[in-house]
Amino acid sequence: MSSLVFANGDPMASLGLGTWKAGPGEVGGAVTAALELGYRHLDCASIYGNEAEIGASLERACAAGGLQRDQLWITSKLWNDCHAPEDVRPALERSLADLGLATLDLYLIHWPVAHRHGVMMPQEAPDQLSLEQRPIAATWSAMEELVRAGLVRHIGVSNFSQAKLATLLAEADLAPEVNQVERHPYLQQPELLAFCQANAIQLTAYAPLGSPPAGATSPLLSDPVISTIAAAHGTSAAQVLLAWGIACGTAVIPKSVHPQRLAANLAAAQLSLGASELAQITALDRSERFIDGSFW
Repeated sequence: MSSLVFANGDPMASLGLGTWKAGPGEVGGAVTAALELGYRHLDCASIYGNEAEIGASLERACAAGGLQRDQLWITSKLWNDCHAPEDVRPALERSLADLGLATLDLYLIHWPVAHRHGVMMPQEAPDQLSLEQRPIAATWSAMEELVRAGLVRHIGVSNFSQAKLATLLAEADLAPEVNQVERHPYLQQPELLAFCQANAIQLTAYAPLGSPPAGATSPLLSDPVISTIAAAHGTSAAQVLLAWGIACGTAVIPKSVHPQRLAANLAAAQLSLGASELAQITALDRSERFIDGSFW
């Protein structure tokens, strides 16, 4: 398994398990199966509402004796209603308690969007706060304190544009080390990727297989170019998409709760694509988002 390596030498596996949309009663089993298969990178968030179940699975896995905490990379995220500096550490501590951990490997600001405290999803305009009312710089300063307190090893952001990243870099004492964004062959964001790589910011791709509406199938999985490459390797379209993301120097965090798919996704880390195949996939970019943030 390849890894993205941070400035202090910490490695983060290039392929991890996403837990978004993994509901109660199924995410625990998925995490258990994933750990047994060899996953060591778990991507979590408080807003997903499943961190306690994930924590129980982690506890069982470690108690069984075959897994040590230092073998795992656990990410979580600060939700939008906790951007006030005084709310940042309590939010982290709730995630740590749910996950059964003393520290996180990575903690991200989930969105550059702020809500009134206690509002999970805004229903009306006053539920949201402007970034003048809740400056990202102030939230970030509180994130930096988590590192200094030894509660978090690395900090970063999610869903940040290049412009917002540049502003944060100019204001930060500790630079963000990760930006987690939607990325797949239909939305490659080459300028953002280049900016992150130039500034030692690792990029994690969520929705690497696409994220169509519930009940629909991602068009990426039936794209003729992807399907042809998959057939040439005797693999699935999903494995090609994940292998492409890893080849780009990003981490990918596909979600599944099915053991067979979990195993297939993990096997994608061993798939090597040729230069011409990578070029064909690069040509598929159409700046098409599945998750455009319009719900804010």
